[in-house]
Order: sequence, then C-alpha cells, then structure tokens
Amino acid sequence: MNKPFKQHVICPEVCIRCYTCEMTCPIGAIEHDDNNVVVNADICNFCMECIPVCPTGSIDEWRVVQEPYSLETQYEWMELPEQEVFEGDEENIDKNTIDPVIEALLSEAHTGVGGKVVPPKSSSEPVVGLYNSRNPAQVVVQGNFRLTDEAGHDVRHIIFNIGDAAVPVLEGQTIGIIPPGLDINRKAHNARLYSVSNPRDGERPGYNNISLTVKREEKGVCSNYLCDLNKGDTVDIIGPFGSTFLMPDDPSAHLLMICTGTGSAPMRAFTMRRQRSVTSNSGGMTLFFGARNSGSLPYFGPLTKVPKSLMTQHLVYSRDPNVPKEYVQDRLLQNSDVVGKLLNNSSTHIYICGLRDMEAGVEEALNKIVNDTGKNWKDLRDEMRADGRFHVETY
Repeated sequence: MNKPFKQHVICPEVCIRCYTCEMTCPIGAIEHDDNNVVVNADICNFCMECIPVCPTGSIDEWRVVQEPYSLETQYEWMELPEQEVFEGDEENIDKNTIDPVIEALLSEAHTGVGGKVVPPKSSSEPVVGLYNSRNPAQVVVQGNFRLTDEAGHDVRHIIFNIGDAAVPVLEGQTIGIIPPGLDINRKAHNARLYSVSNPRDGERPGYNNISLTVKREEKGVCSNYLCDLNKGDTVDIIGPFGSTFLMPDDPSAHLLMICTGTGSAPMRAFTMRRQRSVTSNSGGMTLFFGARNSGSLPYFGPLTKVPKSLMTQHLVYSRDPNVPKEYVQDRLLQNSDVVGKLLNNSSTHIYICGLRDMEAGVEEALNKIVNDTGKNWKDLRDEMRADGRFHVETY
C-alpha cells in the first residue's frame, strides 16, 4: 500500500471562478477549464501563496489519499469527494473507532463546555485518527527550544520534521505521543495528547513540519521524554485527533481566546493562521493569557510582535512582584464592557484552554458579565455551543 498523500484540492461548489489563485500561483500548479479550477498534484509544493487571495475560501481544502486525484477527475467534480477511507485500514480514519483511551482523554478535556459540542460552521473538515499505535507516523526532531526563563518552569517548543509522510493537522487539533518503555505494570505507556501549536501549513509556509508546546512535569514520563529530545531524534506520533476545537475559516469571525500556560498552543496556531490567511476585513482577535510572570509565559517575545490591529492582548500575571496579583478572570471582569459586547456579538467564537483550575473562575466571570448586560449567561453559552462558537479544552 502506498503512503497516504496530502492533496490540495478546490471546492467546486464554493469557487466563483475568479482565477485569482491561478494568477497568483508562482509555479503554475493551478489551471482551469470551462467547468472547474483544479490543482495539479504533481506540481503543487504547498507554498500556500494561493490561500490568502481566495475570496471565498474554496481553495483551502485538502484530502488525504492513496493515489492523487488526476486533473481529469477533478475537472468532472460537481462537489468535493468525501475523505477517503483506506481499504483494510478503516480504523485509522474513522473517528468513531479511536482508541478508547484517546477518546476518554478528549472527552475529559471537553467536559467544561457543558454539553454536546460542535465545530464552527465555517471550519475546515479535519482528518482524524490517520495514525494509531499499530501504525504510527515517524517524525524527526527538527528543534527543541526552551521558551521560559523562570527556574523550575521549563516549557519547550518542539518542532518535528514530518518528511514525506502525510500528517494533515488543523489548528486546535492534537497529536498523541507514546513514550518509550513500560509502565509499572510492564505494559506499554498510554498515549499523551498535546495540542499542535502551528497552523496547518507548518511552522513556516510550505514546510512539512508540526510543533508542540510542552511543559516539563517533575514526574511526567512523557513530558520529560519530550523535553529531553535532541535534534535528529526520531519519535512515533499518532493522530491527529479532535474534530470540534477548531477555528472558523470565516475571516470576519472574532476569536475571544482565554488561556493559561501551555493552553497557549492552539491560540498560537490560531494567531499564525490569521496572520497568514487574513489580509483584510479581519473580525479581530482578543487574547487573555495568564501566567505566573513574563518569565514563565510561553511565546512572550513573539506575542509582543503581533500587530495590535490583529489582536488585543491582555497578559495577566499572578506571581509578578512588580504588578498586583491577578488571574484571567479578574482581567475579564475589568474589561466587562468590551467582553460583554463581544459575547453578545453573533460573530464571536470563544476558546478556553489551559489548566482545569481556571474553568470555575472564568465561568463565574463570564456569567457576571453577561448577566449584567441583561441576558442569561447559561442560555447564551448553550446557544453559542450549539452554534459551534463555544469551546473548552482543559486538563
């Protein structure tokens, strides 16, 4: 069986045949006939130059296949084909047959959402469970960089080179790492899940890599394994996982992001995606990011370089001797007028990610802010959740 291949395709139902992508492509990988605009898989190098210029988002589509769709086949499409399920390997694709341990981890992480969660209406279709413990993807460590200065608070940014494998991830998805060795019962370790911290086109556009944000825990088997990796080491990964904690592709959507610590990983991916794909008419982003101090805040340096026109930032410190102690819920309340308007805007999507301890405080703050506007927070939360605009992932 051939290795899975990630193919760039265009949705014929959404495409308006403006041919801007074809004119933009620097290597001539896009062409058209009287019926469809298509991508030549033999030429496309995933440079992503065509993504931000598409007015409808029809070009931001992908399929993982055993054999690439030919130009002739694509010209005949009236709609995109469903994601292929590989013969004899269905359990790697079907999200309903994910390993029970992984399913339990995902379910536990999403309990704070308060009910059945659905993805944003405009999010891209994720590939789920392509690799499992019996068929992992092998990646190579491209870099392992410490992000924090505070002693005893070791957070790493780890980049994996995927090589010629197909590991299609969307912002907000996770991958699983199975640490080597055996547990105290002489059994293989269960997988640990980590949110991907890069956008779908890699750390750099066109590079086939993925990154994780990992905090070293004193007795953490997997976190210590990852934090001790050296450049050139090989690692087996499984996944990707997650089909709901995804960002909307609608550029007019406003993202209200509330996180602590390594919960910043998906927020970084969301931010980089917006920076690369939204050239105008951005709905904006608002970030409430909690940490002990600036020395323990992952990505502090890069955050300061994000344009204010793209994102409003609130960096909140609970252990900084130079500023009053506060948590993200305190800063939410301090900005209740702005937050209240965002929550009552049907274009706002909320993402909460980080330690589970933050959930109660954030929930209480949002409840007060919305109720003070004359609405009921629980009713609004349920409405947003059903609309794919309220997402919680804590651990």
